[in-house]
Amino acid sequence: MVASFLRPSSKSVVVRRGLLLVTRNRSRRDSEGEWLLLPGGGQHPGEDLHATLRREVSEETGITVAPGRLLWIREYIPAHHEFAHFSEQDHAIEFMFEAEVEGEPAAPTETDPDQIGFEWVAPADLAARRFYPRVLIGPITAFAEGAATGPVYLGDVN
Repeated sequence: MVASFLRPSSKSVVVRRGLLLVTRNRSRRDSEGEWLLLPGGGQHPGEDLHATLRREVSEETGITVAPGRLLWIREYIPAHHEFAHFSEQDHAIEFMFEAEVEGEPAAPTETDPDQIGFEWVAPADLAARRFYPRVLIGPITAFAEGAATGPVYLGDVN
C-alpha cells in the first residue's frame, strides 16, 4: 500500500462587485497553460480553518479577508483524476468559505510555487478558462447571483 498525505485546507470564495477572486497559475510540467484556483491553502498544525484562510489569502494576494460561512467541502484524491502523475499520494480535504475583503490589498508575501498572479474574474467567464475544481463553476455562479449554492459536501471531484 502506498502511503498518502492527508492535507486539510481552506479556500476562499470572495465575490466583490460581481467578480470572483482567483489565483493564476502555470507550471513547466503542465503543457496546457495557465489555470485558475480559489485562493487558499494548507492548514498548519495548531491553526484553525479561519486562520488558515486569512493567512493563505493574504500570502497569495495581499488581500485581508474576513471568513464567513462554510459553503462547500471537497475531497480531492489526485490518483482518481487526470493529474495523478503530479501528486498521486496526496489526499486533500478543502473547506471553501465565503469571505469578504476587509482592506485594500498589499503585496502578496508568499505565493505558491506555480502561482503567477491573481485577478478578479466574472463567474460567467470561468467555463471558458481552466478553473479548478470545474464542478464549482455552477455553484460559484449561483452564489455570485445570490441564489442557492447546492450541496455542501461535493465528494472527490475535480
